[in-house]
Amino acid sequence: MSARNAAVDVVSTVIAVSLALMVVAAGLEAGTLGDGRLLFSLAVTVPAIVLMWWRRRYPVGVAVAMLVPAALTDMVGGVVLIVLFGLAIRRPLRTVLWLAAAHVVVVMPFTILYPDPDLQVVGSATVGLALFAVVIAWGTAIRARRELIATLRERAVRAESEARQRAELLRGLERERIAREMHDVLAHRISLISLHAGALEIRRDLSREQVADAGKTIRASAHQAMEELREILGVLRASDREDLRPRQGLVDLAELVEEARNAGATVHLQNFVDDPSTLPAAADRTAFRLVQEGLTNARKHAPGTAVSVLLEHKEELHVRISNPLPARPVAPSLPGTRSGLEGLAERVALAGGRFEHGVRRDDGNRPCFTLEAWLP
Repeated sequence: MSARNAAVDVVSTVIAVSLALMVVAAGLEAGTLGDGRLLFSLAVTVPAIVLMWWRRRYPVGVAVAMLVPAALTDMVGGVVLIVLFGLAIRRPLRTVLWLAAAHVVVVMPFTILYPDPDLQVVGSATVGLALFAVVIAWGTAIRARRELIATLRERAVRAESEARQRAELLRGLERERIAREMHDVLAHRISLISLHAGALEIRRDLSREQVADAGKTIRASAHQAMEELREILGVLRASDREDLRPRQGLVDLAELVEEARNAGATVHLQNFVDDPSTLPAAADRTAFRLVQEGLTNARKHAPGTAVSVLLEHKEELHVRISNPLPARPVAPSLPGTRSGLEGLAERVALAGGRFEHGVRRDDGNRPCFTLEAWLP
């Protein structure tokens, strides 16, 4: 038992004893309480007060047990009120009303046999009903308040749990976004480094100037990869993540194509988008990533083939990257994660567009691998 409950039980006992003594004093003053009846009432009242201490554990059982002393003496009136009050706190109103009605019925014979000199039968019944109504209403109000508090606590716990789950989901989505970003950026840069390094390994006849140029290109690509990686990882340490997201878009398309050409690729660019700044940010960035991924895939899976890049802006932004299939399968120069196309599909879907990829026939009836997207 908690200290609070023990204190409440002590106060309740004091109240019950005080009310019983008031009844004894009133009976002795009126001359209606003889020695025999007084001793009998005390013998009934003391066990009732003791039984009252179990009202929390057995609220209905104690209330039913109180019917017996309530029918035998009016000294347990305070005990009955306290028991009904506790019952109203812990049980539904219907149960409380049924037991209260039972107490009203069982005390009627005693009230008729020993009426109060001042109130008589009707007055005593009225006062009793009023006291029952007060304690039942009070206990019901406390029960409703406790249920409300319990409900609010449950909702708070559920909301906190949902917030944690939502935070975990957002963190997972953010990790996926950063992983896609790192894949797009680093795959492009590392494929350039691998291509130049492979040329240095194979071409033994390169002049000193050509070797120096290739080394310079490798160093510049590695430096750029580190810069872009640092920019992406900055997202993890910033509260305002939008400010640190890489801002590459179609304005950087010429530089991207020039890098691919410097690496030895043949790129035919048809860019009919006059002003990329008029495009939505999502479409602009997604279109750039489509071209970047298309060039990277062509270098890895179809080296030496010409890549055609088309961008046109009508009702939608149309992006198409295609390259002929190699005459024979080529082992990729770098291991792939097989997530590039999946990442592009997710990017296009998030931008509200449509994405297609696969082998198609070009105007010369050659099989070509094509990436194509339509962005709003």
